[in-house]
Amino acid sequence: MIWTLIFIILAVTAAAALLSIVAPRPVVAESANQAAAAIDLVLVLWLLIIVPSRGVVGVDSLLLVDPFGVWVLVCLAVVYLFATVYARGYLREQGRSPRSLKVFYSLFACFALIMILSPIQNNPGLYWVGIDLTTLVSAVLVGLEPNRRAIEAAWKYLVVVAVGLSLALIGTILFYFAGTFIRGENYPMTWASFEAIAPKADPSLLLVAFLLVLVGFGTKAGLAPMHTWLPDAHSEGPTPVSVMLSGGLLNCAMLGIVRYLGVLRKTSMGADASRALVILGVASLVVAALFITRQRGIKRLAAYSSVEHIGIIALGFGFGGVLGTVGALYQMLNHSLTKSAVFFGAGNAIESYGTRQIAGVRRIADRFPVMGAAWLAAAVAAVGAPPFGLFLSELTIARGGIVSANPWAVGVMGVALIVIFIGFMGHFRKMFFAGPRHHHPHDGSVHALPITSVAPMLVAVTIVLVLGVWWPHPLWIYFTHIAATFGGR
Repeated sequence: MIWTLIFIILAVTAAAALLSIVAPRPVVAESANQAAAAIDLVLVLWLLIIVPSRGVVGVDSLLLVDPFGVWVLVCLAVVYLFATVYARGYLREQGRSPRSLKVFYSLFACFALIMILSPIQNNPGLYWVGIDLTTLVSAVLVGLEPNRRAIEAAWKYLVVVAVGLSLALIGTILFYFAGTFIRGENYPMTWASFEAIAPKADPSLLLVAFLLVLVGFGTKAGLAPMHTWLPDAHSEGPTPVSVMLSGGLLNCAMLGIVRYLGVLRKTSMGADASRALVILGVASLVVAALFITRQRGIKRLAAYSSVEHIGIIALGFGFGGVLGTVGALYQMLNHSLTKSAVFFGAGNAIESYGTRQIAGVRRIADRFPVMGAAWLAAAVAAVGAPPFGLFLSELTIARGGIVSANPWAVGVMGVALIVIFIGFMGHFRKMFFAGPRHHHPHDGSVHALPITSVAPMLVAVTIVLVLGVWWPHPLWIYFTHIAATFGGR
């Protein structure tokens, strides 16, 4: 049953990619992506229920379907569905040609397909290949925006991430090399094999390998100081692509770091590996705080918020234990939902006002009351304020840091979050309340937003609000099973 669901998910996503490029009209490509995304979400939620806590291995031991991988797929499937719904109205408003629309949707489905494959790879080498392929496809998507800035952002993305993933490849090879002294020159390259050889391998060699992997996949995840590609790519690409990069791809890259961290925790170097991840998490929060306060671009503001959130997720996994790991897993979903709504609102504002600058957007709620309310709520959620889900997940991570004897990191986290709150909401205050009030906010110069540009925002914000006032107990139990696999008690 599990493998049947996996193959259906892969098949419908691949079919959407193929159908989009051969479709006679763009509307077929739009519908194919939306249908594939809806089917993927339903089937992934089914996997969430039926996958055992130990996971299952199949297809000649090449694929692994475990609770952690399935959770990353849940976050991805939610974002994929929201992004495909939003893209329908967003791309039509831009007046793109039918051919460019079909190319976009075909690449978009390919991007989703590769991201779906990455978390279920049982071979660390093939996982690296999957993450590398996402770079190629998403860079093309970023460069599809018809301006020079987008092309420059795509090239910067390719160069910076290529260097990072080269280091991750060297680290992966070193992990395998460490095992040859124990299992011989040829042995199965799986996550389980790495965990089995870790207690017997040279711990110093494993730590060096982990640090290379951490920097490599950390570059892809947007951890500071390797984050330099992220603000450009997220802000210059089409908004649906920004959503997939932030809400989907960052989680896929973080999964690899956490799996390798689980291997290191089987050795005497586990504490050092965790400390390295905590340091990068703190660095990401500090960088995000500094740049958010002085940001001028709307989507760049949202992009640096992604650096903040991925830093918090890194802290949670670095702290470890039940509280740290559970909080990080909950943060993944809340981040995916919240950042989707924030980017959707940014895309709507940019298209409506004709500017990417914060200074060019004023009194947006006067023009678009419903969209404005949803966007403001998403901003409040993004800074971790109650009663939204990010408040619960960040509070849980902070508790995990205190329990794990990392009060210094929790202190820096608290100060950074206060600075981010002031800076982020200060920008939104200007966009919502600064400037003269419009006496006729609905005159002919203001066009109505398509329902597809507003509905995903409302749904995402509503879910984050529910997750803030009610943490489903089955999710807590599910997360504790995942925490146990990484040494949480």
